[in-house]
Amino acid sequence: MTDLARQKRMANAIRALAMDGVEKANSGHPGMPMGMADVATVLFTRYLKFDPADAHWPDRDRFILSAGHGSMLLYSLLYLTGYPKMTLDELKRFRQLHSQTPGHPESFITPGVETTTGPLGQGVATSVGFALAERMLAAEFGDDVVDHKTFVICSDGDLMEGVSQEAIALAGHLKLNRLIFLYDDNGISIDGPLSLADSVDQVERFKSAKWNATRVDGEDQEAVAAAIDAALKSDKPSLIACKTVIGFGAPHKAGTSKAHGEPLGAEELAGAKKALGWPYGPFEIPDDVLADWRAAGARSKDAHAAWQRRFEAKDAKLRAEFERRFARKRPAALAEAIAALKEKIATEKPTVATRKASEMALEAIVPAMPELILGSADLTPSNNTKTKGIVEVKPGMYAGRYIHWGIREHGMAAAMNGMALHGGLQPAGATFFVFTDYARPAMRIAALADVPAVYVMTHDSIGLGEDGPTHQPVEHLAALRCMPNMRVFRPADAMETAECWQLALERLDGPTVLALTRQNLTPSRLAAGKENACARGAYEIAPADGKALATIFASGSEVELAINAQKLLKDKGIAARVVSVPSLELFLQQPDDYRKKVIGDAPVKLAVEAAVRFGWDAIIGTDGLFVGMSTFGASGPYKEVYKNFGITAEAVAEAIAKRHNG
Repeated sequence: MTDLARQKRMANAIRALAMDGVEKANSGHPGMPMGMADVATVLFTRYLKFDPADAHWPDRDRFILSAGHGSMLLYSLLYLTGYPKMTLDELKRFRQLHSQTPGHPESFITPGVETTTGPLGQGVATSVGFALAERMLAAEFGDDVVDHKTFVICSDGDLMEGVSQEAIALAGHLKLNRLIFLYDDNGISIDGPLSLADSVDQVERFKSAKWNATRVDGEDQEAVAAAIDAALKSDKPSLIACKTVIGFGAPHKAGTSKAHGEPLGAEELAGAKKALGWPYGPFEIPDDVLADWRAAGARSKDAHAAWQRRFEAKDAKLRAEFERRFARKRPAALAEAIAALKEKIATEKPTVATRKASEMALEAIVPAMPELILGSADLTPSNNTKTKGIVEVKPGMYAGRYIHWGIREHGMAAAMNGMALHGGLQPAGATFFVFTDYARPAMRIAALADVPAVYVMTHDSIGLGEDGPTHQPVEHLAALRCMPNMRVFRPADAMETAECWQLALERLDGPTVLALTRQNLTPSRLAAGKENACARGAYEIAPADGKALATIFASGSEVELAINAQKLLKDKGIAARVVSVPSLELFLQQPDDYRKKVIGDAPVKLAVEAAVRFGWDAIIGTDGLFVGMSTFGASGPYKEVYKNFGITAEAVAEAIAKRHNG
């Protein structure tokens, strides 16, 4: 048998498993795996550096299936190349509950899956973070320790999503030449021919973004290999547009949308196997084909062993730092830096915006945590994320820790996912809080996939003032609080901001939002304390003078307002206590006894927040009082805007007094 014939049989094994898996599940997308099987075979047998025995080898190449609907392509490859947890039984359980083969690839379930994909465009944009992380770590630890590529299989749909433009523009600008896209150019979408909705020349589009881009026949394995060889020599990222036939081999559905998102059906499947010369039953792989695939899976063992020898020859201090980073262990210096900062704040009692307090925290954290990577979506002077002396990442110059993401909030958030998932780096990116709307799809992936990204979101309320309602977030706190596994902190002053930064960076199982003010705030917490008071989401910040008749709950800038209202109530003979709630959802996760203690038994409960009420009833009850927003904001000086919407200490005191007096 010729080498070409063997390679074709290996590709047909992918096609057969994909067809069988989708057919058994009676659900899924067989067309893409059938069309891209030759491309994937070339990549996995000749180029991709990986070791199924160690799915987390730091210097493996990263493979990202951005076209996540074609997940049976990846699952078939993981089985064929010998990943221990990907068995034939798991392929037979495709799309079944608690299997290793969910409908779309999920990095937190399946070893060998680098990132969760499915929402089109996410893998494409996340891959930029993977590729950037590789270059940045190579600049820090050396090319003999960090030297790998990022390969992506993407679809027409991926490239139609708007985030793809943000991603490819950034990758081209930064000259991420180790990033290679293999584009499944099959001309078909769910609705039918791509020409129904799109006429973009993707090769020319990528060239305009400073990529190398070329076209090949995706069924010609040697042509695909030649294109990859050229890409590996390029000083730019590369797109290889692979012309394929969706559902390749299917006698009636090949080349049509019928092959995209539904099982072929028994008759069509049998016809496809006959056309491919594959006379085997469901999930049956001939011994010789499986042996060839397992040999491909073992191809990088020598490279892995050589890397291990190089790594062990490195300086012990460098090895320890590298291992700490990839084990996601935080440096001891982080807690020490925060403790020292809190003592400094307690002494100086600064009246600053929490965005400025965040900058103060970062000045202390950056030297203590070398893996922390900062950046902003073109709002650096407003977000206050660029610390003194921090070096910027530039095209071809990756030994920095600050990234100018450009006006690409979605691309930034997705790339941050890639950087965090790659390992070795902790990304924190910034924009205005209202623009979480632009970043939300990638933020949701971070929450779903347990990615510890940190979002520095300034200008957090109507307190930003003159920019008006287009920029004033009122529903955003509620929207992000209700997202599972998304932690939202809204600190009240410099002390809480330092504590919230510590909690954000120590969290390893999901993302964190820091919602920060534009306007200055007077200190509400005057003592540092040995414990992190924000760690349980809420705590009593100002006790009542005597038995409490009312409790005021507040977050962020409204804590200061609540304390002022407490003083007004005291003058009225009403003792009130104030509870700071930097993280509502974290507080609601606490044990019952702690929640009951903090909520207390005062007969009047009021929450005040310059946002909508949604979520607060869990603390104040449906009959509780709320002072906040029920409409969009308005343009004007922030103190006048607050007064216009009735969010004042006087309004809080009046509402409580009215309820107390019956």
